[in-house]
Amino acid sequence: MYQRLMEHLSTAVLLLDGELRVTWMNPAAEALLSVSLSRVRGSALCSSMEQEDGMEAVLTKALDACHPFTRREARLVLLGGEPLTVDFTATPLAEDELLLEVEPRDRLIRISREEALMTRQETVKVLTRGLAHEVKNPLGGIRGAAQLLERDLENPAHHEFTRIIIEEVDRLRDLVDSMLGPNRVARHEPLSIHRVLERVRTLVLAEHPGVRIERDYDPSLPDLSADEAQLIQAVLNVVRNAMEAMHEASTPEPRLVLRTRARRQFTLGAERHRLVCEVAIIDNGPGIPEALQETLFYPMVSGRAGGSGLGLSIAQGILHQHQGLIECASAPGHTEFRLLIPLETRHD
Repeated sequence: MYQRLMEHLSTAVLLLDGELRVTWMNPAAEALLSVSLSRVRGSALCSSMEQEDGMEAVLTKALDACHPFTRREARLVLLGGEPLTVDFTATPLAEDELLLEVEPRDRLIRISREEALMTRQETVKVLTRGLAHEVKNPLGGIRGAAQLLERDLENPAHHEFTRIIIEEVDRLRDLVDSMLGPNRVARHEPLSIHRVLERVRTLVLAEHPGVRIERDYDPSLPDLSADEAQLIQAVLNVVRNAMEAMHEASTPEPRLVLRTRARRQFTLGAERHRLVCEVAIIDNGPGIPEALQETLFYPMVSGRAGGSGLGLSIAQGILHQHQGLIECASAPGHTEFRLLIPLETRHD
């Protein structure tokens, strides 16, 4: 009876003997560890992992002390698989029997990270709009005063100074407008994401003919409902940012990968979507300094000399208009931006 109950649990449950060999596991454990009970029965659990973040020591300690032990956010790397972040509890049932409960944490960690990212983006939007209002009003007054002053100046040589004032005011106004991102409501129409990527690829190759751009597309992706011009702008901003980083670092054999995938039953923030389009933009450049990764999508934040720090902020704002977001993972030699767009986008 108890075994039948454990078979229906969503928590992964395993029974180990005194040598930490697997004697039984429920279907949730098979799904989590990507193995079948028939394959691993009788084998040492930790031998199927490249590293266990101290799991074997914790399990041995639980058996020796006859006392339950819990480890939070442990990293498990399965042979031939991706790393997992889990919470696990080892509970001795007898001297030679151990109950192991494993709860995956990756999805919850990612949801928390995405919720924080969305909250930061909304905060940035509100602050930027407030700043734009406070800056553009006096700029308009300064520009008008400079034009009136130019009319009253008798010496034409002094007109150069009023023109400088007007040009600098216009430059600041354009900068504020850039911080606000797209100044029109997105026009959602059925659109193939691959058409957007091919357009961006053509533009980038015209600017950087020496770069190698590889395509790894999923042809089964359905059309999404989006604003083509805005999506082109978002993808182009991310790609140009990668190209400039590789150019400044003099990356040998610069390479860019454009990849598309469908993600099913995918959670963005706290909302679960039936189908999500994932666009990955991967480069082999120097990577993003760790200190910048948390503030990467803030306006005016840039890791490059002379960078405006607006490109990624605008791209994130465009994805936000499409109920999506941009994630980033970076290390030297491999930086990956993932643009995630729900394929059942709601129109605001």
